[in-house]
Amino acid sequence: MNFTKPPCSATHHMGYYEFTITIADESREALIHGLSEAGCLGMMDTDTKLIAYFSDVPGIDTILGSLYRFRAVLEKAGLSHDIRYEYVYLSERDWNESWKKKFEPIEVGVDLVVLPPWDKTETGRTTLIIDPGMAFGTGHHETTKTCLALIERLVPSVTSKERFLDVGTGTGILAIAASKLGFRDLAGVDIDPLAVDAARRNCVENGLDNITITEGGISTADGDFDMITANILSEVLLRIAPEIAARLRRPGLALLSGMLEGQEDDVIAAMEKEGLAFREKVRDGRWVSVIVFR
Repeated sequence: MNFTKPPCSATHHMGYYEFTITIADESREALIHGLSEAGCLGMMDTDTKLIAYFSDVPGIDTILGSLYRFRAVLEKAGLSHDIRYEYVYLSERDWNESWKKKFEPIEVGVDLVVLPPWDKTETGRTTLIIDPGMAFGTGHHETTKTCLALIERLVPSVTSKERFLDVGTGTGILAIAASKLGFRDLAGVDIDPLAVDAARRNCVENGLDNITITEGGISTADGDFDMITANILSEVLLRIAPEIAARLRRPGLALLSGMLEGQEDDVIAAMEKEGLAFREKVRDGRWVSVIVFR
């Protein structure tokens, strides 16, 4: 998750609260969803903390009340509900400085680097330009980094680099990487309209016209694909296993990520039930990525 800049009409009088939140890994995805529901303008997900931004319009008591109530939601779900936070008030100008400062270039894999549009640094690496919008996937999160490194490693071994699909595309970063690594015809789908908007803008920023971004789930993706990526929650991976299998060409690879350690066995079993074969498992801290093939 990352920042979004406020719409121009809102920039003359608004202030913002910047929350720095610490929470257990197992509760992080649920909290991200909860903060979005509570009107969070944008987040940045670092290795250890969530940085979340709220408009000051509802008032600090309303925001704190939402966090307080969400503790009970986590507890009821059997997840760790120890939410620790601190917050500061930011003026409009401070907000602009803050969201730019906190987005740092990220070198990933052997030859990739993620840069925001305002950073023109020449790194000698393959550049992925990602404008932080209200969508998941700037490369700061472990699973995004792992997926980028794996795509870089796997693409050369894909027999045909004709068609690529990214499910839950977020900022579009994985599809953009796959395009720059040689895929010709790419698709990204996401149920979040803000993500669709961010992904389309990022494709333009990278000068790419071979990526089609569509609002919706995997069923909105036409045809079949040589490689499929899905960096989403394990429950969703379990649910869409038949559709992933139905859309994967022979030979083809699927990279599945977003699982916490211990969740991958069910996902692998669901994919094998649909006729896909397990190839590799990659751990990064508590997160797991799985590669399956046909």
